[in-house]
Amino acid sequence: MPTSDSPSTPSATLPPLGTQRQRQWLLGLSLLLIACNLRPVFGSLSVVLPEIMRDTGLSAAGASLLTTLPIVCLGLFSAPTPWLSRRFGAERVLLLALLLIGMGTLLRAAGSLPFLFASSVLAGAGIAMGNVLLPSLVKRHFAQHAALMTGMYILAICIGATIATASTVPLATHIFAGSWAHALAVWALPALLVLALWLPQALRMRTEAIDPAAQAGSLRRDALAWQVTAFMGLQSSLAYIVIGWLAPILRERGLESDLAGYVVAISTLAQLVTSLVVPSIAARCRDQRALAVGLTALTFTALMGLILAPLSTVWLWALLLGCGQGGLFALALSLIVMRSGNAQVTAQLSAMAQGWGYMLAAFGPLLTGLLHQWTGSFSSSIWLIGLLSAAMAWSGWGAGRNLLVLPGPRTR
Repeated sequence: MPTSDSPSTPSATLPPLGTQRQRQWLLGLSLLLIACNLRPVFGSLSVVLPEIMRDTGLSAAGASLLTTLPIVCLGLFSAPTPWLSRRFGAERVLLLALLLIGMGTLLRAAGSLPFLFASSVLAGAGIAMGNVLLPSLVKRHFAQHAALMTGMYILAICIGATIATASTVPLATHIFAGSWAHALAVWALPALLVLALWLPQALRMRTEAIDPAAQAGSLRRDALAWQVTAFMGLQSSLAYIVIGWLAPILRERGLESDLAGYVVAISTLAQLVTSLVVPSIAARCRDQRALAVGLTALTFTALMGLILAPLSTVWLWALLLGCGQGGLFALALSLIVMRSGNAQVTAQLSAMAQGWGYMLAAFGPLLTGLLHQWTGSFSSSIWLIGLLSAAMAWSGWGAGRNLLVLPGPRTR
């Protein structure tokens, strides 16, 4: 006796195949465009941070707080996102995420410190929701092509970050007559445009039924889940040190502001290659332990080159850094999908890894700024980067094991 889901269901009750394919293509494109809006808030700020400090009187410690606050928000607002997704539907929560990113970014146009800090909170909250929901939506809607789609949306994140990092200084200089505030606020436009594209799709989609297995218990007693969380947080900590402080580090070493921005943009652009191929490589490996440690070593070496090697070599080190960090970010997100058994557990693990992970990540850029204020030099960050890299290699070795996270205590 055929069920309502069986192949013998009359075709009149199903949407035409062409319509299904069109909706799938539109869904995939929309998720990629949403991903493009998850990093411009960070990359655009770092390249004009010295000008912000000059014009507002912001201290190095205050600048550390400004660059760290949105990362803290990534952690704080990741935790309630799975509940919001279950209550209202992941697609509708993404509407709220895009609205928060757009409105938060737009606040930067005021150019005053209160609005800059408020912008960080609002945009950080929206980015947190997008970070958590995209992996679970990929798992749900593109289960047969999860590795490819993971690589594609990581690629989209890198493209958004690259464009914002490379374009903000020229926009401020040539379009907005030196106004960094308006150059920062312009990145609200892409988020609001994608919001208009996503709105009809989100309202049309139905909330997915909850898998009872996903509610069997918390992941907080699972050691593997904590190792995935630590790996996510530590690679993010290094990433936000680069996003927030690499341009000021290079400017302190003698590079002009536009060149420093281009170096960071080249590094971000280099992430496109590894972010696209690493998910597929990881999926083909028996486990991902060696991949995690190797990418960590590459990233550490490149950062040391950018801080210590002659300035004439910065472009080489920037390319190597981008390859390492793009691979680490792709691997961290891939592990969230690979270590979970269904879309709901993916959302749980994503919220845990990005919630607690980003709280851990926030200490990286914060300590970098504080160390600079205490010592008067960015050279003191070498020891911090070394410590974070060692911890990341250790957690990556554990997270790379070929196991699944289990709600409740792990028995093996």
